[in-house]
Amino acid sequence: MEPNAWLTEAVAKVSDNPASIVRLFAAAGRHHRPADQARKRLLLALPPEAVPHWADDLYRHGDAAEKLAVLEALPELPLGAEAVPLLHDALRTNDTRLIAAAVGPYARHLDQHAWRHAVLKCVFVGVPLEKVDNLDQRADRELAAMVSALRAEREAAGRRLPDDAHRLLERIP
Repeated sequence: MEPNAWLTEAVAKVSDNPASIVRLFAAAGRHHRPADQARKRLLLALPPEAVPHWADDLYRHGDAAEKLAVLEALPELPLGAEAVPLLHDALRTNDTRLIAAAVGPYARHLDQHAWRHAVLKCVFVGVPLEKVDNLDQRADRELAAMVSALRAEREAAGRRLPDDAHRLLERIP
């Protein structure tokens, strides 16, 4: 079946029967490239009331690529802050793709404390700070103190902070 035909049919199935997303979400990688775009279209096809349940279920039971697709789709889904626990889970990993997705636009739902720790995690594992949505608007003195402490720790160990972390410190008053 033609990839576009598969996706068109899969979107229609999900619209009619939300539970069908489980099988189709997993199959997207075999039938459509890029798979993440197909998975996003499947999530967007869900009826709004089904989105919180299925986004959570697909993330929790998915492989890394499926988790990434859910995280990347969050800002476009009809959700409030219901999916914040998925961000917390992604930020506990060392998968830089998941961490980068977790600090994207949906991270506006993270409280300031959790957001600061997410930024620090980015610095620690090497996720470029350009991936952090709204960084200049949310960065504050407490974040600067945290990054400065990490800089001191790294310098004591003979290591450097990434250049973008130094630039962040220069921008925070």
